[in-house]
Amino acid sequence: MVGAMRRYRDYNGYLREIFGERVQKIPIDAGLSCPNRDGTISREGCIFCDSRGSGTGAWSEGGLSIREQVLRGRKFAEQRYGARKFIAYFQSFTNTYGPVGLLKGLYDEALDHEGMVGLAVGTRPDCVDREVIELLAHYGKRTLVWIEYGLQSAHNATLSRINRGHDVRAFERAVLESARHGLNVCAHVILGLPGEDREMMMGTARFLGSLPVRGVKIHLLYVVKGTRLASLYEDGACRVLEQGEYIDLVVDFLEYLPSNMVVQRLTGDPPPQDLIAPRWAMNKSENLRLIKRRLEERDTWQGKKCKSSITGSSLGRA
Repeated sequence: MVGAMRRYRDYNGYLREIFGERVQKIPIDAGLSCPNRDGTISREGCIFCDSRGSGTGAWSEGGLSIREQVLRGRKFAEQRYGARKFIAYFQSFTNTYGPVGLLKGLYDEALDHEGMVGLAVGTRPDCVDREVIELLAHYGKRTLVWIEYGLQSAHNATLSRINRGHDVRAFERAVLESARHGLNVCAHVILGLPGEDREMMMGTARFLGSLPVRGVKIHLLYVVKGTRLASLYEDGACRVLEQGEYIDLVVDFLEYLPSNMVVQRLTGDPPPQDLIAPRWAMNKSENLRLIKRRLEERDTWQGKKCKSSITGSSLGRA
């Protein structure tokens, strides 16, 4: 068991284990695109993805350079949280989708700031090759590096339904190659996707536990304006989870994850101005409180139903 007061391995605690103090992520929009939007795979994108690519829109809409984004993010984190150390988080769209020389320039620009101690790169599993992985592994020799792959579901039927544009095998290949190079891998999953029941979602948890995935971000399916999902929802072709349903599913999901996997997220952060449903998704603090309370009520914890643990190099600088 993780412990009476620590029923899952949270991200902030993990960072404090390494750095001895709070570390804050600074989200970055690098102005990159996505093959599922530019016509390489599709022009429609995933059914849930908005015009900001699930990011800030700081570059695409605000025209801010990476340096400007880092400086603004650092100032906010210092004032809000008292943070002195930071991780550059390339969040919007697909952040390995470009020539390696271009990517290196972007990563270098973000890391060239006082207090920057890590790099996190969000991407698709079908948008990495050995050259990109080796570039990130090179950074991993001197700083903390996480590569974050959007999986969403371990079921090909679901991936097709949400127009993901890759299959589960692409994720597995990317994870194994990344782990072979010593990279910390984080998987993004969504609970409540169209057509999925509880057993399918738990199957995704078990799948993650079978691979050298060192971290996970658990998101709820929410509907925002301007997406294909919004049209489906308004036509009654899909539904969103009730708050109680989601709380129970998250607790169930945690039980099937290895106890040493770092839980980087337990819910989503929908843009309030664009959110259609569910409205309870806006209450992040309340949702986290309810998840923790449910873990206590059920006297359960991360890894309770999982017999495996993450193997390979220790969690940390890789």
